[in-house]
Parts: sequence; structure tokens; C-alpha cells
Amino acid sequence: MGACLGTNRGRHEHRHSNSRHPGTGTWKNQTLRKEHPKWRSDVPLTEGQLRSKRDEFWDTAPAFDGRKEIWDALKAAAAALESGDNTLAQAIIDGANISLPQGTMLDCYDELGALYQVPVYCLSPPVNLIRGVTASQSRVEEELVEIKPGDNRSFPIKVRLRGEKEIRLKVLPNDSVLNSKRRLEAQESIAVSKQRWFFSGKMMSDSVHLQQYKLEKGYVIQCVVREQDD
Repeated sequence: MGACLGTNRGRHEHRHSNSRHPGTGTWKNQTLRKEHPKWRSDVPLTEGQLRSKRDEFWDTAPAFDGRKEIWDALKAAAAALESGDNTLAQAIIDGANISLPQGTMLDCYDELGALYQVPVYCLSPPVNLIRGVTASQSRVEEELVEIKPGDNRSFPIKVRLRGEKEIRLKVLPNDSVLNSKRRLEAQESIAVSKQRWFFSGKMMSDSVHLQQYKLEKGYVIQCVVREQDD
């Protein structure tokens, strides 16, 4: 979600580490740049929403390809970089034998040449970040409308939970993602605060209405359940 200003390098939403750099051992490693990448979110985020996106990425990245110790090092380096301690971030990168051909963590490689990509939202906040809004304020939503039997406005969506389990969830066209999560909580007893919804590889924003994602028949939403509440 979002784009870098002046470049398309910021639209990394997926984790990849199974590819190899074609020139491993022949390309020049660069030091970590001090300047933060600038980008604009497609949907404006609050500070709490940005933090949730970052937490979700770092929580799930080791479950995909790559080595956990490399992901841990990248997370620590990203935190140091954002706090302004570029020296510490570089020391973490060097200590883990991570190479940065472009001088950023958007694309980096371990000593075996495996590629790791860190999304831009983990490296810097968007230029259109909504500041000063608390988590509770950001979750203020319209009243949840009850779906009554025979309501022809409702339609089912598929939500994949743990493993391969899929459930059908009835929603309304004007439901926000947050209200849809509330419906899932009522149906499956999964607290809203523990739900993270993904569609087409991107985390869905609570404030966006489902119809804006243009869901079609057969499409599946992935629900990742966090072990702890926010």
C-alpha cells in the first residue's frame, strides 16, 4: 500500500528471499543511506495503523522464505534507522553479513545471495501520515447494521482462517473492514483486535469499505490471527 515519491521502489508488499542475486560476489556493497525513503500511502494511515502494519510484517516475515536471524537483524536495523542512529543500523547490517547493493533495505541479500525485501512502510512513515490520533479514535466507526434473514443487500465473502479453514461471512456492501471484522468476531469468536485481514497480498485498512476492494465471486480474504491483542 502506497508508493515512493519519484520512484516505484516503495511498493514492496510481499516478502521474497528465495531468489538469488545474479552477481553474488561480483557486485559492490554500499553503506546504508542516512536519508529515509519518502512515500505516500494510497489510504492515509494513523500512527496506530502504521504501527499495526509494521508489527504484522515483522511477525509474519520469518514464516515465509528466509532465515529468522536475518529478519530479526533487519527489524533491529530498521528501528535504529528510524530513530536516527544510522551508525547502529549499519553495525547491525554488517554484523549479520547483509549486503545492500542499492544502499537501502528495500532490497538486501544475505551472505548466500538470498534476497530479502523490506516494505517501505517499515523504514519510514508516509508523508500523509495522520498524526495525533489515538488507536481508539482511529477505530470510531458507523453503527454496525444487523443483517436480518432475507436481507437481499447482504452477500457472502470467503475468509480463510488458520490452515486451510475457510468460512462464509455475510456482509453488507457498505460495511467497512472494521465492521466486517466485528461480524467475524460475532460468528467465530475471534476478537477484532487479534484480526489482520489481507487481500491480494496487502493488509486491508479498517477504515476502508469492502466495496472499495472490488471483491468478486471466488476471491478469498486471508485472516491472520495474532496471539495477543494490540
